[in-house]
Order: sequence, then C-alpha cells, then structure tokens
Amino acid sequence: MGKKKKKRRVWDYLSVRVTILTAALGAAFLIMTAAYAGAASAGAPAWPLLLCGGGFAILVWLYITWLFRPYKRLQQTIRLFLEGYTSMDLTGFSEVMDTPNEYLVLERVTRILDSKETLRMNKRQAQYLALQNQINPHFLYNTLESIRSEALIAGMDKVADMTEALASFFRYTISKVENLVSVEEELHNCEIYFRIQQYRFGSRLNLAIECDPEDREEIYRCRLPKLTLQPILENSIIHGTECKIGTGHLVIRMERIGECLVIQISDDGVGMDVETLRKMNERLEKSGRLLADSSSESNGGIALVNVNNRIHLLFGEEYGLHVFSMQGVGTDVEIILPAITDDQKIKKGVLS
Repeated sequence: MGKKKKKRRVWDYLSVRVTILTAALGAAFLIMTAAYAGAASAGAPAWPLLLCGGGFAILVWLYITWLFRPYKRLQQTIRLFLEGYTSMDLTGFSEVMDTPNEYLVLERVTRILDSKETLRMNKRQAQYLALQNQINPHFLYNTLESIRSEALIAGMDKVADMTEALASFFRYTISKVENLVSVEEELHNCEIYFRIQQYRFGSRLNLAIECDPEDREEIYRCRLPKLTLQPILENSIIHGTECKIGTGHLVIRMERIGECLVIQISDDGVGMDVETLRKMNERLEKSGRLLADSSSESNGGIALVNVNNRIHLLFGEEYGLHVFSMQGVGTDVEIILPAITDDQKIKKGVLS
C-alpha cells in the first residue's frame, strides 16, 4: 500500500467504456446503412462504404483491446483474490474497474486486508498462543493445590481460600476454550475474580448482581463471548473504585428487552470527564482494525475495545458496548447482546 495511487480517469471504468463504444458502434452502423443505401440507389462509388467499413473495423479493434481484454484481466484479478492471494493491491493490479463504486469497494477491501495489518494481527495472535502454550494447566492447578494444602496444614485459611479462588479463575480462563459461554458461567467467574480482589481491598469493595426474578432463569441461560464481563468488572475496579476514597460499590444489572440482552456494569468510582468519555466511545465505534495497532494499548481502555470487537465479530455491529460516565459520580458500561440460548443460531445465520 506504500506506492502512490494512480489518479483514475473517467474512461478507466468499464461501464464508461461500454457506453462510449456502444454509442460509437451504433452511430457507425447507422452511417454504414445510410452510405450503403445511398450508394446502391445512385450508383455512387463504393469508397465511402469501404471507409465506413474500415471505421467499423477500428471500433471492433478498440472493443477487443479497450474493453474485452481489460475485462478478462479484471476477472483474473478477482479469481486470484478468491483463491487466497489477498496480499495483492486489488485496485492497482488491474488498470480498469467495472464501475467507480466497485473501485471504492475493492480499495476498502485492500485497505482492510493490508498485509502489514494482517501480519501485525497474526503476530499478536502468535504471541498470545505462545504465552498460552507456556502455561501447562495441569502443572499450574497441581501447584496451586499443593500451596492450598500447605496453607491448610499451617492454619492459613485465607491463603488457602485465595489459592483455591485463583485456581478456579485460571481453570475458567485457560481451560474453557469455547467461544460462547452461558451468562451463569460468566457471572460465576466474575464472582471468583471479585473474591480474589476482596483479599486485596477487604470491605472497601462491594458487588451486587441484579436481575428480574421472573427472567432470571432465561437470562442465565443466554450465551455470550467468554470473558465479556470480567474484563469490564476489572476495568471498573482499577480505573473507578480503586481511585476513590471510601467503599466502592459495583453492580451488574441484567434485563431482557425484546430480542436483546442488556447488561450494565456500574461503579460509583471517580468517573470520566466529558472529553475522555467522548474519546472512549469513539474508540468503541471504530472497526476491529484498532486492535491491530499496538500503539492504542498505551491509551487505556483496551479491555473494553477488545470485548466490543469480539461482540461485533460474532453478532454484528448493532451489538456492543457504550459507556456512560460522570466525573465524581461513577461509570456505567452498557453491553447489548442478542438474547440467544443456542450457539447454532449464530452458525445458521439467524442473527444476520
């Protein structure tokens, strides 16, 4: 994508060329017909007819070189792309496009599939898998269980409880590889995480989970991406309640509204100013390519962006996160998801 783009002219589009050549061929046919009729009736010399025939032959040659061959090259470019050669510049490989709109579409696709961005995303995925592979789950669980046993023998009940909670948290995070989990499983993981945090904050931290009792069973069976709630809860603790004086209250509210599941994670922490809130919501509205840019991680809020992009990829851009906040009052993170209880609804395209 580094090379300078050639400026497109009107006749660089096949739709324009088809219009021009069709009009020219039609005009040539009318002229030839009139010349032939005039020559036949008046006994005029045949050279005008031959001249028109030569002009018609030139138009046929233009049709082949100016329209047919570029069209075949364009089709070859698209065929190569469909076969997996996605690193090419689709807009520069072929000198013509069907229409201006097709050029804009292919330019957008090329930008999305820019090899540098793809390589950067692959590098991030490789780094994550390398880290994950370094963690042997059985070794980790056995070690934590040994620490817990030693703590119980020594009468250190708090250390034993913390170790047990940490083992449960890692078991959910590392071992459970499904893309989607139930709300009940995700909430249980949040409670374990909160229990670990309470060993640090003590009574300074409170967590409440609110849900309409009539809808509770159905809501708890709804599916959502794994690690959707815990990163937001962690964000609320680190950037909200940890920075305030006194007790911090965290609330997870869930309700079913039509075909949507709305989850709100609230804190009464320090909140955000108007400009910070605006920038955060702007980042959430951007595409998933933001994650490929490692420079964005230093600006904070990467957990929210990560969760938001995973929701977009699975369910569509009509779902996702939005943040409401007031400085000195607190922050609400609203998550909108489809209220589904069956993974097959995504695979069959029900949500599209």
